[in-house]
Amino acid sequence: MSRTDAESLLAAYYAAFNAGNPAGMLALVTGDVEHRVNEGGIRRGREKFAEFCAHMGVSYREELRDLVVFASEDGTRGAAEFTVHGEYLQTDPGLPEARGQRYVLPAGAFFDLREGKIARITTFYNLSDWVAQVSA
Repeated sequence: MSRTDAESLLAAYYAAFNAGNPAGMLALVTGDVEHRVNEGGIRRGREKFAEFCAHMGVSYREELRDLVVFASEDGTRGAAEFTVHGEYLQTDPGLPEARGQRYVLPAGAFFDLREGKIARITTFYNLSDWVAQVSA
């Protein structure tokens, strides 16, 4: 995959995210995708990633803005930087109570790309910043 193809793949992934289209996101990941969430465990496989997407769609409404994607020359790795504009809809276990709080959070992600799909997603954000925003 070329750098341009990799950047297009990542842009399509985030376009599906912003459209609230988890099926579109799932179509862009490998069957054995590895999903590493900030300060959390590792989910392996499309089914576990689908469960995560379904949960996120219930608990949060998010739009990613100021998106910039990058890819290696050989198209095997990528990264993205963005700002999450969100609303906390339903309480997530172990986190503050949801009351429709809004938040703005800088974030980023790293990717492994294989055979035209996303094989690894590693997401980073400042959880303490998010907790402070939704607790205020």
